[in-house]
Amino acid sequence: MQGSANLNLMIKAARKAGRSLVKDFREVENLQVSSKGPGDFVSKADREAERIIKEELLGARPTYGWLGEETGGQDGADPTRRWIVDPLDGTTNFLHGLPHWSVSIALEHKGEIVSAVVFDPAKDEMFVAEKGAGAWLNDTRRIRVSGRNKMIESIFATGVPFGGVGPLPATLQDLARLMPVCAGVRRYGSAALDLAYVAAGRYEGYWERNLNAWDIAAGLLIVKEAGGMVAPVREGDSILEKGSLIAANSEMFDPLVKIIRNQD
Repeated sequence: MQGSANLNLMIKAARKAGRSLVKDFREVENLQVSSKGPGDFVSKADREAERIIKEELLGARPTYGWLGEETGGQDGADPTRRWIVDPLDGTTNFLHGLPHWSVSIALEHKGEIVSAVVFDPAKDEMFVAEKGAGAWLNDTRRIRVSGRNKMIESIFATGVPFGGVGPLPATLQDLARLMPVCAGVRRYGSAALDLAYVAAGRYEGYWERNLNAWDIAAGLLIVKEAGGMVAPVREGDSILEKGSLIAANSEMFDPLVKIIRNQD
């Protein structure tokens, strides 16, 4: 894929942060048995990854705005462009030594995501997209959503709220309606990768509520450029502002929306 200068910059930043995170990830297992535990260490790894990305992106594009999980938002001299960054999506997996987490970087222009990167350093998979240029995996392979058109043959992904917070009752109701009629539901713990997997045809669809913009901004564009469809859980809501979404291939989109919105 011949990406723009901005996309190439995003890929470079994601890889640099990914190298730092992989190095730290190798230390997590050693920390599991310590009395203090790995929590503080992982928080530092997360912050360091965001520092690396911010330095790379704003160093090259100092006029752009910024929204990051760790450092929050800041306006840029150019009010039309903003980086949206999650340096470590899947922190709980990282904390437990599970090799399923990602770096997510999106570029927003005039309120629309125009470039996107979701990088899985543990598996060395780089999902990228630019508006109008398709979605790609590792530069050379164009990806498309799956062509499955039967609910009973389809698998879906979601996030299940934990720790007594979030919309757990609604999610359990979703699962009660969906699981009897599909081939399975997965809960892997990284929203950015869930969206990338829909784009790559590994899942037929994905839904979740109460996410942050940095969790999903990049993945949304990758799904769309792979031929998928996205919508808010509640009709009329802004996906990035509310953080609740449904994404699927074109065949399973309407059936999934109907189930999640509990429409007869």
